[in-house]
Amino acid sequence: MNKKPSKKPAWVVDKEKAKKAASAETVWLFGLHAVRDALLNPKREKLRLVVTLNAQAKLEEAIAASGITPEVVEPRKFSVPIDPGSVHQGAALEVKPLNWGSLEEACIGAEVPRVLLLDRVTDPHNVGAILRSAEVLGASAVIGTRHHSAPETGGLAKTASGALERQPYLRMRNLADTIVALQQMGYLVLGLDGEAEETIEDAVAGRTGDPIALVLGAEGPGLRQKTKETVDKLVKIDAAGGFGSLNVSNAAAISLYASLRG
Repeated sequence: MNKKPSKKPAWVVDKEKAKKAASAETVWLFGLHAVRDALLNPKREKLRLVVTLNAQAKLEEAIAASGITPEVVEPRKFSVPIDPGSVHQGAALEVKPLNWGSLEEACIGAEVPRVLLLDRVTDPHNVGAILRSAEVLGASAVIGTRHHSAPETGGLAKTASGALERQPYLRMRNLADTIVALQQMGYLVLGLDGEAEETIEDAVAGRTGDPIALVLGAEGPGLRQKTKETVDKLVKIDAAGGFGSLNVSNAAAISLYASLRG
């Protein structure tokens, strides 16, 4: 008597579907700067390049280095699946999302380890600006979550102005678990909260050479309660007066700088 094949549990089916969808996912980058940096990134899997004749001339060296054959189109026939209002400058590149490896690979080994974690920061322009600051100030990684955080998009890449190709950007399943994992690696994890009593400078005094992670929440709601309970300390940016909160990308840059200077 033949046995019927056992039915897979729903969670296994869902996991397999998610894995298949992720493997098929692609991103359209646009704009001369973002496209050039992606073309020159050997880690970036490039699928399709669409350019106008003018953009091709400006990207000539990067195109040659990448080895990809561009599709040259007239400006009025430039049709790729990006927001119609996007300023593409005649260049668009379809790519696979970057794989930055594991949390440990990204966050262990730096001379002065710094990590930025984003709690429900969904605006791609904010995340792009944070990636730029992280690259300039030497952060090991910027970490969001798989849900409720900005994925790789053309808009994010354009705002990041090339940093997306060089600055590790990880999206983890659970932020609280990620904080605990960093604590186990020796990180001091600080949550930014305007109501905190201690400043970043006070919290890192004498510890600027230690691994430090900074957690920033979305403008308005700020950090979730679970996040507040998981970090080592809540800290604030030392401000001059009660003029309201900073944009999250500005707060990220200032707090990262403060953690390095103490």
